[in-house]
Amino acid sequence: MIAQQVAKKYARALMLSVKNKGMVDIAADQFVGLRPIVAADAEFRNFLAAPQISPDKKEEMVRTVFGERLDPLLLQFLMVLIDKHRVNYLVEIIDEFDRLVKAEKGILKATIITAVPMNEAEEEKVITRLAAMTGMKIELEPKVDPTIIGGMIVVMHNRIIDGSIRNYLKTIEEQLAGVKVH
Repeated sequence: MIAQQVAKKYARALMLSVKNKGMVDIAADQFVGLRPIVAADAEFRNFLAAPQISPDKKEEMVRTVFGERLDPLLLQFLMVLIDKHRVNYLVEIIDEFDRLVKAEKGILKATIITAVPMNEAEEEKVITRLAAMTGMKIELEPKVDPTIIGGMIVVMHNRIIDGSIRNYLKTIEEQLAGVKVH
């Protein structure tokens, strides 16, 4: 929960800064491009999050690793995260920033969870219905989870639509548990 709050706060601040400088696309390419690097390297994340390592050493490492790759504004943003002891939320901040950039462009990421993989026609139908419902262009991320039995679960930012058979069965179970038999 705190990770989401921190991510929203810092991602919004970064978004405002890059919008004011007219560099949303550059920032999106560079900052979101950090995600695979940071997410894949647990040793680097642990180094940045370690309280026993001084902020100066962390800043030096970040400047060495990313100094040539990042715009000075983004590099300074990373320094703020280090200074405020928020760098351990970097992956979450990157994800939230990516969501904000996409929202700015009218794009909404929707994760669709089904029991079996959807074919192209089914995916297009879902995209069309979600686009009509939200008024945004949909970026679909299909996932398969056989435990939902059937139907689908749609996750869009802070909204979940659970149309799975598992959820229906759970609802029926709860209703039956509340029935008094005389």
